[in-house]
Amino acid sequence: MAVLVTGAAGFIGFHLCAALLARGTAVVGVDNLNAYYDVALKRARLAELEPHAGFSFHETDIADHEAMAAIFAAAGPIRRVVHLAAQAGVRHSIDNPMAYVHANLVGHAVILELCRQAPAFEHLVYASSSSVYGGNTKLPFAVADPVDRPVSLYAATKRADELMSHTYSHLYRLAVTGLRFFTVYGPWGRPDMAAYLFTEAILAGRAIKVFNHGRMKRDFTYIDDIVAGVIAALDPPPADTGAAAPARLYNIGNHKAEDLMRFIAVLEDAIGAKARMDMLPMQPGDVAETYADITDIQRDLGFAPTTGIDEGLPRFVDWYRGYHRL
Repeated sequence: MAVLVTGAAGFIGFHLCAALLARGTAVVGVDNLNAYYDVALKRARLAELEPHAGFSFHETDIADHEAMAAIFAAAGPIRRVVHLAAQAGVRHSIDNPMAYVHANLVGHAVILELCRQAPAFEHLVYASSSSVYGGNTKLPFAVADPVDRPVSLYAATKRADELMSHTYSHLYRLAVTGLRFFTVYGPWGRPDMAAYLFTEAILAGRAIKVFNHGRMKRDFTYIDDIVAGVIAALDPPPADTGAAAPARLYNIGNHKAEDLMRFIAVLEDAIGAKARMDMLPMQPGDVAETYADITDIQRDLGFAPTTGIDEGLPRFVDWYRGYHRL
């Protein structure tokens, strides 16, 4: 029985597919390979997956209901889905709002509806984001905290996905688990994220952009820890007791808020060069600090992150040098 993974050519999706294939699980991957960032990187990830006999891939827009229905029908029976595909990026959503409506709202609704219609469907795990906490000042962020004041359209779409998922779970008894990811980094990472942007600039001798004059903290979470958490969430669907909806929502982070300046210092050591810094004010839609309370996912699923930035960032730099042949 195959697991369908949307966003299979993305950063987290690629690593998840590789982990599922390594344990003998067949994977049906879906991705539209959009040009939000370098498509060559997405194709390079797929090239790592394609030799596996258990992997099949469809270049398809998740918001295309007819095309996605055909994939579900051809691959069947699809009983488990990990839905990671989305238009990513807080800052990009300010200038390109309709891309987020299309992918994150319409696309998510399509996945929910197809899961509902799939015979003997068991479990949908989907990606949310720490961005839903908006400008909350209570730290660490807990799942029960208010999330009704997003500060970016990206965050608003992710919160809407959570609400739609809960509604489907309540109405149709669809087993769903939402995961609020906190800043993910590691090998094969996204070029629009700090580790990649900073490494690229430092190696090229360019200044890095440091927002809020460096007064930022992030719960940086290593990709292997994220994948372990996703698989832990996927394996046991939430039970349907007939009372509450069979829906769960978890933070998935490292449970540590790292100072941005320390993140830069660790990266400098891994690269062996000092960064030139362009200190800038806070960007619209951004927040000063993120910090995950992971009590719930620890208790329910045994999630226990093991990799800090002192170990994770050198691994990223080693991958970056190898990928770019530096």
